[in-house]
Amino acid sequence: MSIFRNGRYYHYVFQVDGRRYRGSTGYTNKQQAIAEERRQRERLEKSYSQIVEQESRQQQRKTIQGAADEFLADYKAKHQAHTFAEYALGHVTRRLGKRLVMEITPEVVKRYQAARRKEKASPKTINDEVAMMLRLCGEQGEMIRSRLKHEKALKLRVDPSPGKPFSPEEQERMLAVARKSTEWARLACERRQRGEKPKKGDKQGGSPSIYPALVLALNGGMRDSEIKRLTWSQIDWDKKILTVGRSKTDAGTGRTIPLNGTLLDALRDHGHWYAKHFGEVKPQWFVFPGGSRFPTDPARQITTLKTAWNNVRKKAGVSGRWHDNRHTLITELSENGAGDETIMEIAGHVSRQMLSRYAHIRTEAKRNALEEVERKRAVERERIKQAGQKRAAKAGEAAA
Repeated sequence: MSIFRNGRYYHYVFQVDGRRYRGSTGYTNKQQAIAEERRQRERLEKSYSQIVEQESRQQQRKTIQGAADEFLADYKAKHQAHTFAEYALGHVTRRLGKRLVMEITPEVVKRYQAARRKEKASPKTINDEVAMMLRLCGEQGEMIRSRLKHEKALKLRVDPSPGKPFSPEEQERMLAVARKSTEWARLACERRQRGEKPKKGDKQGGSPSIYPALVLALNGGMRDSEIKRLTWSQIDWDKKILTVGRSKTDAGTGRTIPLNGTLLDALRDHGHWYAKHFGEVKPQWFVFPGGSRFPTDPARQITTLKTAWNNVRKKAGVSGRWHDNRHTLITELSENGAGDETIMEIAGHVSRQMLSRYAHIRTEAKRNALEEVERKRAVERERIKQAGQKRAAKAGEAAA
């Protein structure tokens, strides 16, 4: 045994199988440090299989709440966006938090699914929560997953996506309302910077970011998190392309999106206002800065677009989600004959199965496609008919 103090904490150093190990015990008390050194030595002297088995037993003795807390701490360290994990595990711990991991069985999972259905949770939400729960359970979770999969009870049936594309008329109304919202908000920001109090009749509502963000969603097909994390360094004005940063999927991360004229104009206009408002535009700053109606910190991304979006769609008389703007672009690309590979390069999808979830081909487009088939058939029938008539005429002439 070799324990020594280095700064505030005791450290250990020892050899196992000819290898030297050194580290902090994490304790300031010598007796606790000695005990920790002994645990570390015993752990290294055991075989790998023994270590794995011991860790598995320790995991099973934890409560779901304890395992969830540890999982979230690790998840937050590895992922910028962790709201989804917090939300899913919040429901899991609410119903099963006091149970031990070893008490989770396939039947417990089935009862959890049924209970959440009674609470009107959607099948997709429940599937996500169960997936998180089983990840907490380690090896036991893998066995439960295998058993439920064999019984075809692992996932609830998910109905087709509730998303819908916005019609051209709806898009025009939304963009018009969003444009006014942004204009009012920018004027309010200017008055605030000048120290002026708003006069009677001055518009105070709105968001300086909602119009360019909406144009970006409709013309770039970017996810909400991708838009909020966008920085100026990701926009190449010369090549007229935008490079997406960290995304929900590996396929989405780093993809490039060409900027069409509408999107290019909207971003340039936003950049001019941005430079005027903050005095400059630094590459590392967020395109949509934090601070709600009055952005104050360009080094901090906008928290949410939800409030501004809800105001826009209500005033425009449109029902739908922010994510439906992405649905809209993907649907229009499909309708206009863009290939699957092209759509996946723009949208960042992983597979054609996922693509099919988003490409809601409108009834009118389907009707037009079928009518086009019928039109070509009619043309071909007419050609065959005329060819037959010509042959018959020639045959008649030859007989005469």
